[in-house]
Amino acid sequence: MVHAPRRAVNLHAARFADLPRRRVVHRFILVSLAVAVAAVSTIALPAAGRCQTAPPATTGSPATTEGFLRLEDLERRALESNPTVAQADAIVRGVLARRRQAGFYPNPIVGYSAEDITRREPGRATHSLWLQQTIVTGGKRRHVQAAVAQERIHAEAERDMQRQRVLNAVRMLYYEALGAQRLVEIRRDLARVAREAVETSEELFNIGQADRPDVLEVQIEADRAELEVTRAEHDLARVWQELAAMVGDPDLPQTPLAGDLEADVPALEEAAVRAEILERSPELRIARARVEHARASLARARADRIPNFFVRGGAGYNFDRTESGRDVGSEFFVEIGVPLPVFDRNQGNIGMAEAQLRVAQAEVRRTELALRTRLAAALRNYRDALRTAERYRAGILQQAQQSYELYRDRFAEMAASYPQVLIARRNLGQVRADYLRSLIDAWQAAVLLEGMLLTGGLDAPEAVPGEPPVTVDVVPFTTTP
Repeated sequence: MVHAPRRAVNLHAARFADLPRRRVVHRFILVSLAVAVAAVSTIALPAAGRCQTAPPATTGSPATTEGFLRLEDLERRALESNPTVAQADAIVRGVLARRRQAGFYPNPIVGYSAEDITRREPGRATHSLWLQQTIVTGGKRRHVQAAVAQERIHAEAERDMQRQRVLNAVRMLYYEALGAQRLVEIRRDLARVAREAVETSEELFNIGQADRPDVLEVQIEADRAELEVTRAEHDLARVWQELAAMVGDPDLPQTPLAGDLEADVPALEEAAVRAEILERSPELRIARARVEHARASLARARADRIPNFFVRGGAGYNFDRTESGRDVGSEFFVEIGVPLPVFDRNQGNIGMAEAQLRVAQAEVRRTELALRTRLAAALRNYRDALRTAERYRAGILQQAQQSYELYRDRFAEMAASYPQVLIARRNLGQVRADYLRSLIDAWQAAVLLEGMLLTGGLDAPEAVPGEPPVTVDVVPFTTTP
């Protein structure tokens, strides 16, 4: 069969000839866009409660609120199960035991001696029982007790600091998980809309009312949306594993969290925060306790120049015979001894204690300056995050929404291409994700500022160095009267 040659037509005529099919395509795609607007608008506008994942917990409610896990319950679990909290408590108990030990006076020494034992007359020996007591001089016990008292302050501050570290870590991970949870919902909504658009485009293609490039463009957008869902789900799983480890329960099942990122982000006054941290920071408490501990150790080292002395008394029976042939009989004796500080006057230990005191004094200043540096960075992060969240809430989110709607309307009027609509919708989703990130950053910065800038919920608490006890030298029994 021979086909007749086609008659050339001008571009204007072809466009109008194809207009009914294009209108059908636009009509179906606009239906998909209307669904997309309804879905995206619920996650784009910053109205109160739109970022809320679950109803906020109320005082006196159970551990979960209708299946949602509360921040208070996570904090309770962390304080009960986090091993670093148990370590800090054990350190305090150890220091208290050391303080009790430092209050004990040296134990007396009891002994037995036998002298003048010979093979020829073994029964002629002198047998004695004696008791020795060391007398501590120079106020050494008092200085040791003063040092251990500072160790107790150090240990209690370390315990408080570790508890706050754990709470800060749990709260920061909670808000990150809350945002990740909400982001998964956003990504899933966008992916669902994208899948519906793919189905609509394929139906139009099957009846000859859509071009293959349009179908491919929509399919690419749907695939990208599915990848974003996968990334968001993986990020949520990562954050949840970190949160579960922080509360001390790595097998904690993933549970929806109760909370609202947009509800009452703390408005902090920088001057009050700075004064609070510099006055009540446990790091400064520890540094100051170390100064007092070093001062007590120096006093102890100086007191060690004064030697302790011992007093020994005893009684025995001398079986040796007198000229009259009778036993010498009962004997009593008393000894007093003291070391002579001729060579060793504790000079080296005193010098070392003086150096340690200077180190501790400088450490207080260093800790304060380091706190000020970290505080400046934390305040900057808080201001930036809060300002960013406010800008997104006040204008950027609405602008992204309006941009998407304008491109949609222009596409309906055939004044814009469908890829432009896809780009605007993708941008709207990214803006919403960025807004969530700014809210997470604001909450985490506020937690850090209200929590004395402490981080490291799984870092082991620092052991408290102990003051050596008063030593007791056992002076051997060598002579009797």
